[in-house]
Amino acid sequence: MRRLALLLLAALLGCGPDSPLRDAVREESAHERYARALRDAGLDQAALGRDWLRAAEGALSAAAPVTLPFREAGYFAESEARAVAYRVRLRRGQRIVAAVETQGATPARLFIDLFEPPTPDDSLARPRRVASADSGALRVAVEAERDGDYLVRLQPELLRGVRWTLTLSAEASLAFPVAGKDSRAVQSVFGVARDGGRRSHQGIDIFARRGTPVLAAGAGIAYASDNQLGGKVVWVRDPLRGRSLYYAHLDSQTVGAAERVEAGDTLGFVGNTGNARTTAPHLHFGIYRRGEGALDPYPFVHQPRGSVAVLAADTAAFGAWRRVAARRGAALRVGPDDRAAVLDTLPARTALRVEGASGRYYRVRLPDGSGGYLAAAGTASAETPVARTRAARPEAVRDRPTRVAATVDSVQSGSAVPVLGRFGEFLLVRTAGGRTGWMAAN
Repeated sequence: MRRLALLLLAALLGCGPDSPLRDAVREESAHERYARALRDAGLDQAALGRDWLRAAEGALSAAAPVTLPFREAGYFAESEARAVAYRVRLRRGQRIVAAVETQGATPARLFIDLFEPPTPDDSLARPRRVASADSGALRVAVEAERDGDYLVRLQPELLRGVRWTLTLSAEASLAFPVAGKDSRAVQSVFGVARDGGRRSHQGIDIFARRGTPVLAAGAGIAYASDNQLGGKVVWVRDPLRGRSLYYAHLDSQTVGAAERVEAGDTLGFVGNTGNARTTAPHLHFGIYRRGEGALDPYPFVHQPRGSVAVLAADTAAFGAWRRVAARRGAALRVGPDDRAAVLDTLPARTALRVEGASGRYYRVRLPDGSGGYLAAAGTASAETPVARTRAARPEAVRDRPTRVAATVDSVQSGSAVPVLGRFGEFLLVRTAGGRTGWMAAN
């Protein structure tokens, strides 16, 4: 009856309009509404509902550090309350894009949320949600407002199994301001000394042939003018973001005063007017934010290169038992990278469950609930026994490797039992009745 009630509640909570993209900073997110519904129904006092809420918080505190671009495939089993989270580093002006594809026999909601972690001087604060989405094909994109780490969390609704693939990438939040060029044309960067150290460079210089079109990097209101330093210039003010984009040393301008422009519109042409008369033609591009002054424009217009690692690990292992195959053990890492910090070294034959895969790494969960990433090549299927053990006395076979766990079967004294793996002082065995469980080692 309890399971039926939970199924009915999950179906009730799962209905509603799809939201493929949502900026959820000012409104309650789908994840928060779902959590509130669980509490209102009293299910935060039931084991499964309590586990779901704890998994949401625990995933953020244990987020795996990953390098962009990144892709991971995974599986959430309907019988367990799980969530996963990732920590990515961004520069101010970059846009993070999180896209998720799902598969499942039964339609399921999968919540995706992006957070800013608390600043180091406010360690007691909670992560601040900056975007979220749920249902169907998921995509969330948000521009970083500061240099630092951001968190991405995935969690399904209760009692729904779902297979998913998450792709995380970073991209420029502004269009490149010189036609036919990209960030490789930048030859002078932000902050370098000018005029013998009396001032610093408050933008980037993009070199191109004279007459190359200069394009609006973003939408706003354009104003053309002249000044001694920048020569022929164009300002494009974006009142929504409280910032202005500055284009200097133009050979000529194509906009007037208070003219609305969109990204990609031509503002003028590359030249060397103003104090750039002795240099090759180039565009000086700057960004100014009200109350802050000049910002480094490079992350706003640089399109990162690179591709995600090919998924080499066997995804058919999702949800299955595997074991450490290497005799010397295997390193359990905090992320799917050979350079990621080592959490532990797992002894040979340690049993574990596979929950996801990225590149040539599995994301695994150990029988005690801890987890991390393990090189897939260092594991083997636990379907084939590695040994047989003989019970010296009647033994209980339990659902977890502890002496207080529930009994799922038993082994009679003198019976030989196939061993599939081990964890601590317990063996993962298969009984004569076909049940898999944990038995204390002799």
